Amino acid sequence: MKNQNSAIVSGGVALPAAAGRGTALAFLGVLAFSGSFPATVHAMRGFDPWLVALGRAAIAGVIALVCLRSDLIPPRRDRLSYALIVLGVVLGFPAFSGLALALGASTSHAAVVTALLPAATAVCAVLRAGERPRPVFWAACAAGAVAVTAFTLTQNHGEVTWPDLLLVGALVSAAVGYTEGGRLARETPGWQVISRALVLALPLTLPVSAALALTTPLSFTPQSVAGLAYVSLVSMFLGFIPWYAGLARGGIARAGQTQLTQPLLTLLWAWLLMGERFGPATVLAALAVLVCVAITQRART
Repeated sequence: MKNQNSAIVSGGVALPAAAGRGTALAFLGVLAFSGSFPATVHAMRGFDPWLVALGRAAIAGVIALVCLRSDLIPPRRDRLSYALIVLGVVLGFPAFSGLALALGASTSHAAVVTALLPAATAVCAVLRAGERPRPVFWAACAAGAVAVTAFTLTQNHGEVTWPDLLLVGALVSAAVGYTEGGRLARETPGWQVISRALVLALPLTLPVSAALALTTPLSFTPQSVAGLAYVSLVSMFLGFIPWYAGLARGGIARAGQTQLTQPLLTLLWAWLLMGERFGPATVLAALAVLVCVAITQRART
């Protein structure tokens, strides 16, 4: 029986009736993801960065296993996409972003550098869908990259640091995982997509997380436990349910526009929860990147 999602997408393009619902669902996912960086910092105050990166996937994977119960193995035709989701959002993004924060990148700095994620996701969607965007799309992408590069060099006294390179790795990983998940969610419910990916990663994440828990220092404070719980339950699992459903219903490029709000939301959470202070350069860089990404999304449409 054809899934309901397949009826609202034609040739990879969302029909108007579903676009509004897709945008609303995607924004719920963005709202969930926007707290990931502050929660990761809190979690790493009590746990090893690698344990946070892999442990969140292991905890979410156990929950996903209970939710799935059956149909754990994806169809053969989709296995490459699931492998890319595992490498992208289950392993890649948590590891790269967590290590960047552990090496000294502030939450506000990370939010600005990863502000190009919507454009990167759109590029991946273009490549996978075989579309031919207008030149203005590529011009805006280049302008956004220049804005982010200028910001990072200004903040680091003319140097590109390891945290910056790690954040770029996180950005690319997420873009690939988002695109593949959005494609699969056109025919399979979003919760099943992320659940299968998490379960497929369990043979790696569960034993490694257990070994790290036995061999690294642990500090069970309210902040560290709350941070680990958030990135495990919300960032790694619950947030993907509306996010993938929104991409499937509204189109990867169109619904992905809601991600433009994520850097500003992350800055807000960093200020409210962690007392981080960021200067005018951070705000200007974030706004400049948002303008560039908005142009890419408009050109893509």
